Amino acid sequence: MKALELVGASSFDVVDKSMPEIGNSDVLIKVKACGICGSDIHGMDGSSGRRIPPIVMGHEASGIIEQVGSNVHELKIGDRVTFDSTVFCNQCKFCKQGRFNLCDDRQVMGVSCTEFHRDGAFADYVACPDHICHRLPEDLSFESAAFAEPVGVALHAVNRSMVGKGETAIVIGAGLIGLLVIQALKWRGCSQIIAFDLDDSRLELAKQLGATTVINSKQPDAVNSSVALTDGGADHAFEVVGASITVNMAVDSVRKGASVTLVGNLSPEVTLPLQKVVTRELTLFGSCAICGEYPEALTAIAEGHIQVEPLITAKIDIDRAAEWFAKLKQADQPYLKVLVCPTE
Repeated sequence: MKALELVGASSFDVVDKSMPEIGNSDVLIKVKACGICGSDIHGMDGSSGRRIPPIVMGHEASGIIEQVGSNVHELKIGDRVTFDSTVFCNQCKFCKQGRFNLCDDRQVMGVSCTEFHRDGAFADYVACPDHICHRLPEDLSFESAAFAEPVGVALHAVNRSMVGKGETAIVIGAGLIGLLVIQALKWRGCSQIIAFDLDDSRLELAKQLGATTVINSKQPDAVNSSVALTDGGADHAFEVVGASITVNMAVDSVRKGASVTLVGNLSPEVTLPLQKVVTRELTLFGSCAICGEYPEALTAIAEGHIQVEPLITAKIDIDRAAEWFAKLKQADQPYLKVLVCPTE
């Protein structure tokens, strides 16, 4: 089968690999669409330690089941599916609590690190356990279904913060996940959603997708403007970048007793205004991946509560993927989602 393999720091080859072998509880999926994730872009140069070559990346995918293991009974050949990016064991204490994203033996599709190596879906075929797969709604396209993973990430963040109808929210960072968080907040019934970003074109898209107000972060007194608009600060803030300056913005943008949910993880460490958090009794939530939100994500996409088509920058085949990885790494354009769609 054809696959895009990371063979060195930011270096790719299109290679011919053996078909993945499946275990008794696995399925083999013919990949129809797979999104390039920001974690792939940040990790492909080796800096994150999560993409050690050689590795076939890709964890935002959809396709058709072509083979099933002998212990697979709920899924069948021909089923249209997507799959969780997290491979969880279903046996540890966290899995038994339903906290699959915290599994003690957690692996991630398309990730290679010191603890494990698991090839992903930038290939004609991918293998994964049956218990992480989800059937697609009948009329949902493979391209839209490939967004189930990032939509699930956004929904998990909103679910973590327990947003209520009529509440106010700040979203700092209007990249792909930020734009999905905005839509999830709108779906939850937020009365006011203020989006921050440095790029005006992304802010315009944020407004089209549900933000009630957009503010360029370079604007003088940007945070003070949002505080005034929310009558002393928002009920919730979502930091979707992962940097000290934006974490501080999130803390400064909320009222006393509010919640701040940290979704972005660009930097391994950030500075935190501890006294502001303590004396204003803020609640901090960390939000990691997805924990059971796949069915909700597929419903949200299929029923139009969360729009994904406006977020597609390009649809390409495997042969052009390396070129697009370079473009996304350069980041001189406000690209959002590039889908790699293997050819027949």
